[in-house]
Amino acid sequence: MSSSPPLAAPLDVRLQPDRPPILRVASPGDASSWAAEHREALRAQVTEHGALLVRGLGLRDATGAGAVFAALAGDLMTEREAFAPREAHGAGVYSSTAWPANQPMCMHHELSYAVEVPGLMLFACLTAPGEGGATAVADAEDVLRALPTEVTERFEHEGWLLTRAYNDEIGASLTESFGTDDRAAVEEYCRAHAIDFAWQPDGSLHTRQRRSAVVRHPLTGRRCWFNQIAFLNEWTLAPEVREYLVDVYGEDALPFNTRFGDGSPIGEDLVRLLNTTYEEHTRREPWQAGDLMLVDNIRTAHSREAFSGDRQVLVGMAEPRRLPDGCPTPEASRR
Repeated sequence: MSSSPPLAAPLDVRLQPDRPPILRVASPGDASSWAAEHREALRAQVTEHGALLVRGLGLRDATGAGAVFAALAGDLMTEREAFAPREAHGAGVYSSTAWPANQPMCMHHELSYAVEVPGLMLFACLTAPGEGGATAVADAEDVLRALPTEVTERFEHEGWLLTRAYNDEIGASLTESFGTDDRAAVEEYCRAHAIDFAWQPDGSLHTRQRRSAVVRHPLTGRRCWFNQIAFLNEWTLAPEVREYLVDVYGEDALPFNTRFGDGSPIGEDLVRLLNTTYEEHTRREPWQAGDLMLVDNIRTAHSREAFSGDRQVLVGMAEPRRLPDGCPTPEASRR
């Protein structure tokens, strides 16, 4: 008479207010083998909670981090449409976005303006910062419920508009965003990904893309506030940075900006409301060297807080999804 194999012990995940779920593990030696063995249990925690911080894996280099990413998520995505440059550390393994250390990157969902979005984000901390620098998270279902109905209804009906003006000075260059500087290839990409484009007399590219601000999670069916309306808006920038960019490029040619779906501008008060609501639902845990974090990119927004000292966090994007409600339509407003 055969007996069934023993069930794996449940993961001892610690839940605390204002912090992401944390799993502490004894150093497993081969982190990628441990990740492969516990993949289903770890992914189940991410599905349940939206994010999970794993502490104790001892990740120390890009090779090890990439192996863990692959064990948990399979093939990693090649980033396209980046808003700021990254350094590649192997196939699908990137540095965190180049952004001034003294300026926070407020809550957002990675590539929520793309037609194909990563369903899963993976982060590995190789070097923890001296102070600050947490990759904080916020639940998109909670944020949607907390925002005023008149705000969410307008965005759900119209969607939001991202405008970009590519240059070689601020943000990702044309080549860094599209993987090529060939005009025909860039135009083909834009047409295939619902991006309106216009070449300027100086040879630069301006684009506009309209996306949904509220989507249904592909697994749970629950509505999520899923966008980068606040993060990529001019009013989120530090005042001196915004003034400089407006002075140099003009209000209609900023490297990136967001608008209502009908093209009308979004005011400073609304951007402040969005960022304040995110802050009220933020969970944070300071990085420790060797940490791993998994984030459901559709259910959970993430940020990068200002920091001092050295900070090296690697990023992987996985499970590309084309959301059926990712682009607003008249029918979308009646969901």
